[in-house]
Amino acid sequence: MASLFHPLCGSNPPTLLKLFWENGLPARDRYPQAALALAVSLARWPFSTAEQALLALSPQPPMPDPIFIVGYWRSGTTHLHNVMAQCPAFGYITPLVTGMPWDILGIVRSLEPLLEKALPQDRYVDNVAVTPTSPQEDSIPLATMGATSYYHGMYFPQQFEAHFRRDVFGEGGQADIERWQRLHRHLLQKVSIHQGQRPLLIKNPVYTGYVRHLRELWPRAKFIHIYRNPYRVFLSARHYFTRLLPELALQDYGDLPIDSLVLESYPFLLDALKTDTMDLPPSQFAELSFEDLQTNPLQALKTLFEQLELPDFEAARPHFETYLAGLKDYQQNQYALDADTVSAIENAWYAYIQRWGYSLEVA
Repeated sequence: MASLFHPLCGSNPPTLLKLFWENGLPARDRYPQAALALAVSLARWPFSTAEQALLALSPQPPMPDPIFIVGYWRSGTTHLHNVMAQCPAFGYITPLVTGMPWDILGIVRSLEPLLEKALPQDRYVDNVAVTPTSPQEDSIPLATMGATSYYHGMYFPQQFEAHFRRDVFGEGGQADIERWQRLHRHLLQKVSIHQGQRPLLIKNPVYTGYVRHLRELWPRAKFIHIYRNPYRVFLSARHYFTRLLPELALQDYGDLPIDSLVLESYPFLLDALKTDTMDLPPSQFAELSFEDLQTNPLQALKTLFEQLELPDFEAARPHFETYLAGLKDYQQNQYALDADTVSAIENAWYAYIQRWGYSLEVA
C-alpha cells in the first residue's frame, strides 16, 4: 500500500494546482494522497513565502561550485554518492530537504521528528536504507518546485512518456531549461546554507545529458561519471521505473513504454555526456566503473580524489572504511535475461558494451 504522504506534499499551492490542471485529476483511490498534499501545501504556504522573502533580503556569500555525480539510472550513482557523502568536507541534500524544498531554512527543522517518521525504510527499488542523513538527488525536490521532471510522469502516468521526453530528451525546449536552471540554482543555494557552505555533492542520472547546462551555471564544477555493465543496467532500470510507479502514481496506468524509453535514452544521454565533457580537463571530469568501485573501493576513491583534486582523501578514509564495512551483508537485486532482451540491448547499446569491454557472461 502506498504511503499517504506523497512527495507533492512539499509543493506550493500554485505549482500543485498547475500540475493537476495540466495532467488531470488523480484516480479515486488516490484522492487521500492528493487531498493531503493540497492541505499540507496550503498550511505551509505562509511559512514558505516568508522564507523566500527573508532569503531575498539576506545577501549570501557565493557558494562553492558543486561536484556532480552522473551516470545512467542504476549504474552505481547512488552507491558512489552514499560513499563520498561520508567525507565531512562535502554537503548534500538530505531526505527532509527533499520532502520540503521550499522550507529548508525554516519549518523543516521544527518538523524534523514528524518528517523522519514518514521516511521509508528503503528506497523501494532496492535494499539501500533511507535514514535522516542519507544523501538524496535533486530530482524530487525540483519536481516538487515545478521544474520539468520525469517524476511528473511517475506521479501522472497518463502523461508518462511526454514528461520523460521533456526532461530526459529536452523536448520541452529552452523555456523548460531556463526554468530548471533558475530553480536548480535557487535550491542549491539554500542547500549550501543548510549544509554550512560546504561544496555540495549532487547526484542525478538525468544530468548525464545536462552537463552543458550545468557548466553554464557552475563553470568550475567537477563531474564524476560512473558506468556499469549495460546488460545489468537495463534490467535494473526497468525494475526501477516499474517498482516506483505503484508508490508514486496518482493515476491509474497500464502498460507504459518503459523498455523502449530506457533503450533509447541510454545512448542519448551518454552521447551527450561525451560531447559536453570532451573539453574538460582531468581535474574537472573523471570516470570510473561500478565494478572497480565494488571490487577495490578505497583505491578507486583515492584515484578519484587525486585526479579531481578533492579535499584530503586520507582524512576521509576512516569514514569511508566505516561506511563500507556496514555494507558487507548488503544483497543486490537479482534479475534474469531472456534472449529477446539480450538482442534488444545489444542492438541499441552495442557501442557502449564494446567501448567498456563488457560481456553478457559477467552481467
